[in-house]
Formats: sequence, structure tokens, C-alpha cells
Amino acid sequence: MKKPLSLALLLSSSLFVTLPTVSFAQKASKPNVIYIYADDLGFGDLSSYGAKQIETPNLDKLARNGVRFTNAHSTSATCTPSRFALMTGTYPWRQEGTGILPGDAKLIVPTDKITLPKVFKHAGYATAIVGKWHMGLGNQVQKDWNAPIKPGPNDVGFDYSFIFPATADRVPTVFLENDQVVAAEASDPILVDYEKKIGNDPTGKEHPELLKMHSSPGQGHNQTIVNGIGRIGYMSGGTRARWVDEEVSTTFLHKAQDFISTHQNKPFFLYFCLTEPHVPRMPATQFKGKSKLGYRGDAILQLDWTVGQIQQQLQLLGLDKNTIIIFSSDNGPVLDDGYMDGAVAQQNGHLPAGPLRGGKYSIFEGGTRVPFIVSGKGVAQGKVSNALISQIDLLATSAQLLDIPLKTDEAKDSKPLLKTLTGQDNKGRTSMVQHAQTLAIVKDDWKYIAPSKGAPYMKLTDTETGSFPEDQLYDLKNDIGEKHNVASKYPEKVIELKQLLEGERQK
Repeated sequence: MKKPLSLALLLSSSLFVTLPTVSFAQKASKPNVIYIYADDLGFGDLSSYGAKQIETPNLDKLARNGVRFTNAHSTSATCTPSRFALMTGTYPWRQEGTGILPGDAKLIVPTDKITLPKVFKHAGYATAIVGKWHMGLGNQVQKDWNAPIKPGPNDVGFDYSFIFPATADRVPTVFLENDQVVAAEASDPILVDYEKKIGNDPTGKEHPELLKMHSSPGQGHNQTIVNGIGRIGYMSGGTRARWVDEEVSTTFLHKAQDFISTHQNKPFFLYFCLTEPHVPRMPATQFKGKSKLGYRGDAILQLDWTVGQIQQQLQLLGLDKNTIIIFSSDNGPVLDDGYMDGAVAQQNGHLPAGPLRGGKYSIFEGGTRVPFIVSGKGVAQGKVSNALISQIDLLATSAQLLDIPLKTDEAKDSKPLLKTLTGQDNKGRTSMVQHAQTLAIVKDDWKYIAPSKGAPYMKLTDTETGSFPEDQLYDLKNDIGEKHNVASKYPEKVIELKQLLEGERQK
């Protein structure tokens, strides 16, 4: 009798993720659209964007077969606001409560307005989200995690959802499938609190000897321990429902592939939200130690492999010629974001933001200028574009692609840029607002940063925030690293951009 394969052996094999059986290619003329959203991936983290210390062959292949953008942006330098903008087509700073959310936050996406998935639903598409959500659930903070939680992703346009509520470093560390916590048990109810300790679970602060990854001092990742890792917030119950970090990424991949396989004979939109390389970085065993850049580098290799698995599945199902893949990141990079995982100690000369200044949390370019690759049906091949484009434009651009009319008051900050997205136009936006602790506006390679009373430097994450009490002006064409503030040299340009930014505020 043959012995069963061990989990470790399965994880070490590329066959761990099984692909569906090949079937007839999709006959629909409408292209499938897959938006793959990385988490905290920087402009310099991919070899196609100049990284020398790490190789990302699957994303490099995607770039060779499509358009690689060098001036594409998230709206914000942190995750929740960028995701809100992507979903609604509205700048997040226009709505209160769109900052980085705790794991028990209420839903911030309106259920009665147009959203990105609703555009596709109106065009007859099947829609799904798989992965990180982080835009709140339910109508209030206090919620019953043991019952269906609504409203949520299924109420803003997704036919199917398989998510975790916030981030991997925040409780509750559980999956939800279509509003219901997976493996929840009435006999072991889940409780969550971000103010006080609940239950008897050990915390990282009280029991550091139980940790397999220690938290960085002062960042708050030392509360309830799940899978040997301290989290932000307190949780009790849900013992069987709690995930294992090493299996999160492949679980999401399985669910994404199941959706693609199930809907291969009709048009579909898949919003696939990867967790890499956000903390806590705890990749599957097959990737640990492979990058020589600590667990952060290993997580990027896992991310690249995951993208390759999706590409392979599309090809085997005959869907690759009728599918558009869009890949990007919700904000710029950070090395130490709460855990001592080797990202700093094993940086080895790697520059996650490439030539850019700042990173996650920063109004400098490193905060929002991110990898952005588009490939597939109708997209130019082998092109590099410096067109100015924002992720917020995907809503109006998708509506343009599918001939779905938008009302004048819908997604008002989203621009229809289909020719830009497919590589036919090199201009893109005329201007764009960036968001961190303050606001900035870019027009014609000139960037104005509004004065701010925020701290100019975040010691815990080693981040230059770009917050200063005076006007800042940068010539991005000649100074992409934003090293020289030329506001005093070009006062008329400061006035022009300041007025333009104020006009955006008043819309």
C-alpha cells in the first residue's frame, strides 16, 4: 500500500495547485478581465522594472506580451483608500472613514452606487472577488461573526466572494465565503475587539516565547497570537476557522482557479487580491529562503509564481486570447512594517521603490507610483508606456470597453482611458491627485505637494512621508527621485498647481 503524500511534499511541488481539465475555448466576443492586485509591492520590486536582486519571470512575461506602464499610480499610499478608489471611481479623501481600517470596521463602499464589479454585471459578466478585501463588512462595528455578515462584497456587485476581512496582520484571521465565515462553529463563537483583550488566547506581548516570527517594537503587532504570529487586535474562538499563513496564498489561488474554470463558457470579471508582500510575510515552504532577500523577497517569488499559475490555466483552457489581465499594487513598498522577517537585515542592495523617493505612507512618488502591467486581448505587445494613468480610471475605462453608460454624477474622478490602457495612446491623464498624509497634484511632469503638519519621517517604518509645512514643487521629468524642491524657482507653477488642486478639492 502506498503511503499518502505529506503536506510538506505537496507544498514543495508545483503540482500542489491542480489545474482544471482542458475544455472548449470560450466563444464569447466580450473579453474576460482579471485584475490582479498585489499588496505593498514597489515600483522596483520586479525584474521587468529594473530589480537586479530578484527575478520575477512570470510577471516579466506578462510585461513582454503587453504594456508595461512607468507612470501609473494607485490613488493613495496606503491600502484601504486605494481599494476604495478602485471600487468606486471616487477619490477616497472625498469621503470620511476611508483610512486604513481595523478588521471589524463597517462597510465603506456604498451599496446604492456604481462600482467596478457592477459595471461588469451590467454587461452580463459573472463577477468575483478572491483575496484581501479591507473595506469593511456589515453596517456597524459590532457584528456577529458566527452568522452571515451583510452588507459586504456580494452587495456591491460581486456574484461570488472568498475573502479575508482586512489584512493578514489584523484579526479576525478567518476566511469568508459569500458573507459567511468558513468553518465557523456555534460551539466556539468568534469574538473580536480592538480596544481590550478578550478570551484566553495568548498575546505576543505576554508570551513572546510562543512566536515563530517576532514583531518589531512599537508597531502593535503583538496582540492575539494566531499560527505563532502576533496580530493587531484581540480575538477569541473560531479555533477551526483560523487560517495558516503558509496556506493563505494557495487557498486564494485555488478559489480563483475554481471561479475561472466554472465560468469559462461565459464572460467573467475576477478581482484577484493577493496578500504578497504585505506583512506578516510567511510564504509557503517551497519559497522560504529562495530569494536571499528575507521573507519579503520570498513572498514576491510566491506572488510571481501565483500569477504564472493563472496564466497557465488560461492557456490550457483556451481563454488566454480572450482575456485581459491587469496587474498592479495598492501602494508602494515598505520593509519593516511590523515584523522582524529579514526584509531589512537581508535587503542586500535591493531597492523596492527603485529610483523613487519614499514608499508606503509617503506622498512622494514611491508611495503611489507602482508596477502596472496590462496584457491580453486588444492590448499592444512589448510596449513601455509613460502615460499618466491611475487605478481609479479602471471603472470608467471598463465602462468604455463594455459600452456601459455612466451618469454624470457616477465615478466622477474616474477617466475613460481605454486607448491608454491598451497602449494606443501615450498621453493618458492631463492631471492626477495623489493622497497620503497630505495631497499632491501632478500635471505635465510637474508635481506640487500641499503643505502639511504631519511628521516628515516615520522612524518605525523608515519612511520619508513628504510632509513639510511649506510648498513643494518637483520636476519629475528631470528629477524622478524628487531630490530638488524648486518651488522658489518657479512660483508661477506653484500658483497654477495649487489652484488646480483646490479646484479638485471643491468638485
